[in-house]
Amino acid sequence: MTATSKTRRLLLAGYAAALLAPAGAALAQGFPAKPITLIVPWPAGGSTDRHMRLLAELASKQLGQNIIVENKPGAGGTLGPGMMAQTAKPDGYTIAQFPMGMLRVPHMQKTAWNPLNDFSYIIGVSGYTFGFTVRADSPYKSFNDYIEAARKAPGKVDYGSTGIGTSPHLLMEELAENAKVQLTHVPFKGNADLQQALLGGHVSAQSDATGWDKFVDGGQMRLLLTFGEQRTKRWPSVPTAKELGYNVVSASPYGIVGPKGMDPAVMKTLHEAFKKAMDDPRHQEVLEQLNQQPWYRSGEDYRKWAAETFQRDKALIERLGLAMK
Repeated sequence: MTATSKTRRLLLAGYAAALLAPAGAALAQGFPAKPITLIVPWPAGGSTDRHMRLLAELASKQLGQNIIVENKPGAGGTLGPGMMAQTAKPDGYTIAQFPMGMLRVPHMQKTAWNPLNDFSYIIGVSGYTFGFTVRADSPYKSFNDYIEAARKAPGKVDYGSTGIGTSPHLLMEELAENAKVQLTHVPFKGNADLQQALLGGHVSAQSDATGWDKFVDGGQMRLLLTFGEQRTKRWPSVPTAKELGYNVVSASPYGIVGPKGMDPAVMKTLHEAFKKAMDDPRHQEVLEQLNQQPWYRSGEDYRKWAAETFQRDKALIERLGLAMK
């Protein structure tokens, strides 16, 4: 065989191999080739926005492309991920934070998306520290003061949360049921809006994640209760709902997802970038500021957890009388 013939055969063999190679492999090798959009389904300035912006910045360095945060608040944190599931291509260039409301709202109202079938689970990230706060000049000096006021005036004592079906809403509904009181719930689009409503006197209290931390530390709000298994290191004098006998514990884990049908190789690239970002000392610092714990899960484990939680929370929503009729 001549050298020319041998070269030609090698070229043809290489061309044939390229044709037979999976299209996804070629896509993954070049990913990402442009900026990625991370949908944060809460208003700018809240605790989740603060967390996700730093995580996006750190993961961008790993990927060599910017991750641009896009705030799409509404529907208790389900509007942004729901729109992504319906409209975005599964190419890895549009991803979203996935709050627990995504696993609860479908039990309460009809949705155009399914939380298990319409998403690709990339990585589990963290969970919230929930607390109950009032303004510093509130007459409620303790959480039991608040409950006593509600007991004396059923339905006239209110609180705000980040939306119907969110963890801050459901944990208060569960607590009110256990305490045998009737509270009036006022939903907001997100953490930042809720903080301003409380500071402005539009609601008398709020149930929310630690977006209130700076206001508590600054003396503008009083923290009456937290909802973890144990008291927080940052506010050790504040009791938990569990120790006060209300039997409610909540951390509400969340992570990052994409539309269904993503290439596993692209998902692996994103997973590894966000995992390295989670291990960065700056990420550890922001979690400490927000009084949150890391909640790392592989994509497979995250999806398994979501399926189990979806079924478990159905029973909770039915018990609270919030299930879709």
